[in-house]
Amino acid sequence: MKTPQLPELPIFRAIAEAAAELKQPAYVIGGYVRDLALGRASKDIDVVTVGDGIALAQAVGAKLPGRGRVTVFKNFGTAMLPTKEAGEIEFVGARKESYRADSRKPEVEAGTLEEDLARRDFTINALGLSLNPENFGELVDRYEGMKDLASKTIRTPLGPDVTFSDDPLRMMRAIRFAAQLGFDIEPDTFDAIIRNKDRIKIVSQERITVELNKIIESPTPSYGFKLLFQTGLLHLVFPKMALLHGVDKVGTHAHKDNFYHTLQVLDNVAAAGGDLWLRWAAVLHDIAKPATKRYDQRVGWTFHGHEDKGARWVPGIFADLKLPLGEEMRMVQKLVKLHLRPIALVKETVTDSAVRRLLFEAGEDVDRLMLLCRADITSKDHTRKERYLRNFGQVEEKLKEVEEKDHLRSFRPVITGEIIMETFGLKPSRAVGELKEAIMEAILEGTIKNEMDEALAFLLQQGEAKGLRPEGGFVHSPN
Repeated sequence: MKTPQLPELPIFRAIAEAAAELKQPAYVIGGYVRDLALGRASKDIDVVTVGDGIALAQAVGAKLPGRGRVTVFKNFGTAMLPTKEAGEIEFVGARKESYRADSRKPEVEAGTLEEDLARRDFTINALGLSLNPENFGELVDRYEGMKDLASKTIRTPLGPDVTFSDDPLRMMRAIRFAAQLGFDIEPDTFDAIIRNKDRIKIVSQERITVELNKIIESPTPSYGFKLLFQTGLLHLVFPKMALLHGVDKVGTHAHKDNFYHTLQVLDNVAAAGGDLWLRWAAVLHDIAKPATKRYDQRVGWTFHGHEDKGARWVPGIFADLKLPLGEEMRMVQKLVKLHLRPIALVKETVTDSAVRRLLFEAGEDVDRLMLLCRADITSKDHTRKERYLRNFGQVEEKLKEVEEKDHLRSFRPVITGEIIMETFGLKPSRAVGELKEAIMEAILEGTIKNEMDEALAFLLQQGEAKGLRPEGGFVHSPN
């Protein structure tokens, strides 16, 4: 592992000059240094000074062309300076922290560099690079963080029980870094997470969900979820997912472990480049299986209706996890509800009407749905999996063919409720809804085209069957 080198950026020299003038030693500390060592891109630069961080930020800002605009956060004792060459740089004075048992918010006071490094979550984040003229760019590594980077190990600078009890969110962060970097959690650190897991209850749901999302967005998210499960944290932060774990068996009938199946689907979606919300759809696609599990002596274990129940659960799960309740949630809900539909088509003769219905219900999310469903094919029987994927490809071709012909992604029937009421002189009523439904069904079945002349003729026919006549002989014309 090569020693990290500061990039040749004028901003670092400007900080060194300002620190020397103020007689305040300064260092780049934390994730930026870690990522330099790993050769990863990093946009977060934290500068720690043994002294007044706000004063240093203002002194640096004064040296920049046009005088850099410093944003001060007095309550936190920090300052932010935006730069063109290095993005936003945060300045803070070195500090030490003490915690109460019922809070993760520390009592903070000025401290030494050593005390500041000791309060860091992990050794790989306790690395520093000097910004002082006498040893500019020299590595500061009090806790063997470089050794842990080389061995791909997550370890705490102080005793892990102290680190995790003080700030229980660090348990989630340990697992998040392990998932993001592909590192192992050092055994004593791992055991301390198990011992201290109940402390996570004092952490706000918003902070937990930030870490959960980062685990889901990691290259192989299953690794993070397995660590959450093994430590017992998953049972506390997302109990519905923990319930997916396990296999029931009666005689020769056993179902697959839905926890590990879900993780395989999630990894498949991640490998295909799925975004955060498609990955959440993968996490939740079978979430209601434990609640719908039944044993049938003839066919074995069944999970009838798990897609509908799971879709009904999605808003509550998003609310509990403090995830957004708007467009993202509705998309995830739709994918959970529809995730069996394309796979069901594989087993049948793929008719135009069945494809039209799927396109209509999935709308603009049909490509996401197909990616999720392809990821859901996880059979260990290689021959069976290949047959499913081959047949699934035929469904995808049929979708393209019908979409090009009927344009159903943003489908809207040409006959609206207003046209129906105007034509027959009706007020909003059950009859209007039934006529709208009949027109929709006729279009999806291919009985009529979604064009005004055909749809209007069909409307008049359906109206006549209900004893309705165009008001005063009036027939609506699109012109």
